[in-house]
Amino acid sequence: MTIPIFYTISDNYTPYAAVSIQSLIDHTSADHDYTITLLVQTISDEHKKSLENMSTDNVHVNIFHIDDQMVKPITNSKENYLRGQFFTMSIFYRLFTPELFPQYNKAIYLDADTIINTDLAEMYDIDIADNMFASCPDLSIRFMPLLQEYIKNCQGIFPPEKYINNGVIIFNMKAFRDKHFVDKFYYLLEKYHFDNVDPDQAYMNEICEDKIYHLPKEWDAMPNENMPEIESPKIVHYNLFFKPWHFADVQYGEYFWKAAKKTEYYDELKEQLNSFTDADRQHARDDLEKMATKVKHIEQEEYTWAKVKKFEDVRI
Repeated sequence: MTIPIFYTISDNYTPYAAVSIQSLIDHTSADHDYTITLLVQTISDEHKKSLENMSTDNVHVNIFHIDDQMVKPITNSKENYLRGQFFTMSIFYRLFTPELFPQYNKAIYLDADTIINTDLAEMYDIDIADNMFASCPDLSIRFMPLLQEYIKNCQGIFPPEKYINNGVIIFNMKAFRDKHFVDKFYYLLEKYHFDNVDPDQAYMNEICEDKIYHLPKEWDAMPNENMPEIESPKIVHYNLFFKPWHFADVQYGEYFWKAAKKTEYYDELKEQLNSFTDADRQHARDDLEKMATKVKHIEQEEYTWAKVKKFEDVRI
């Protein structure tokens, strides 16, 4: 059985993707074949070679270049800023995976800041029925009142606890194609220009609402200072600002460094941690607060998901 696995990265995220892939390789089974595809727009020859060289007998690592024309409608404008702070096209690539790879009816997607602690064949075997995709509810925002308000008042999703994080996905690739997800995405993007703190994630939550299979929390364990660690997480996801290469005491950090030691980027990552100052860490915390306060601005926009859903069905 071949298990297709996708990442989407920008060139500067290569070291973290390498660590994630290493952790995946460490938990593979000889009974399966794993095809890893990293979607990029640009990547250095050095980074491309280093990732492809991670391939093993049954893990095949490939680089796929996204066509600029395909993502052209996604503009570098404030409504498409990640966390309301900066624009990165790579977060949107996952939305096009089903169209780009019609040979697959089912696939796994992972953010590059993840660590895999189990054989992904276990995840691939989960039956998500006729749902569009499967992901975990977003625990990273569970104890952040302003972001809970964002989900209710701006996204119009109730209860907010059902709002998923799309850093770990089981894609029903066939359903995305059959339901013309990309067409719906482009239509909503160009008509309403929704302002979001999490653009790609917001569109997946809204367009696929009530057709999302909720995975157990062990499949997307995220650092959260208001929660104890999840025991025996199957996948760890260093979501938001608390990265182990920036915070030495971050939850689940030991899983990252265990895999990192086996990669060529270990020394570089250690240097990143050592050079990240207390002022940098405080800035990261401040950025988290800025992201939350943007909610008040979004609520005043002419078109929010919650407002539009009162007169138009945004779902497929």
